[in-house]
Amino acid sequence: MRTTRMIVCAIPLTCCLALAARADSPFAIEVVSYAPGSGAAAGFTSPQVALGSPERFTGEFIIPGAVTPFQPAFRPNEIVSFGTGGSLVVRFDHDVLDHPRNPHGVDLIVFGNAFFSDAGGGVVAGLASEGGTISVSADGVQWVRAAGLEADGLFPTLGYLDVGPYATAPGSVESNFLRPVDPSLTMSELVGLDHAALVKRYDGSGGGTGIDLGALGLSFVRFVKIDGPSLAGVSPEIDAFADVDPLP
Repeated sequence: MRTTRMIVCAIPLTCCLALAARADSPFAIEVVSYAPGSGAAAGFTSPQVALGSPERFTGEFIIPGAVTPFQPAFRPNEIVSFGTGGSLVVRFDHDVLDHPRNPHGVDLIVFGNAFFSDAGGGVVAGLASEGGTISVSADGVQWVRAAGLEADGLFPTLGYLDVGPYATAPGSVESNFLRPVDPSLTMSELVGLDHAALVKRYDGSGGGTGIDLGALGLSFVRFVKIDGPSLAGVSPEIDAFADVDPLP
């Protein structure tokens, strides 16, 4: 009887562990297609690096540093390059919803390796970005472009909330890659801010370009496509894709 009870009790635990293993990932999990375009950076053409979480720390064994809005991810195993006419399609393992509780109405975030130019000492002077268009789809066939948004643009990635603009060691307080920056913030409002003020404006977010699916007339998507620009000499780089976490 004792042995029987142990078996019966173990079954629900095994089921729970199996369900946990199948939990949805908040980040893209599959590369559907990738075609590097003309001028894609040599060595930066491994699309699998765009899956999973964005980078928090970069340059290991070369120029190590925390990822900040002034110091982006830059290694070949962290970002993928597009070049002129290049494209990448990734898939989530669940429906990314136009959720009513998502902060600022943002449902999906694209992380590139754009960065702020420095006026001195970690003060925002401008934005160094290389564009790229974003399109989304529920089925991977019919696509809707997120007009006016750049894949490799605002807002540069922030890995930690407790380090300086050029930190060479990881911080202890991680930003939230599933929380968007307020998209109403404009570049003109950011120019002149020092790093501490910039982190405060990010409000706990890890940055990235936010997309409101409802504004595109969509209730959900599973696929995201990035297309490189038609302008020669410009090549956006992409780090990751995230499904925004709704507020409680």
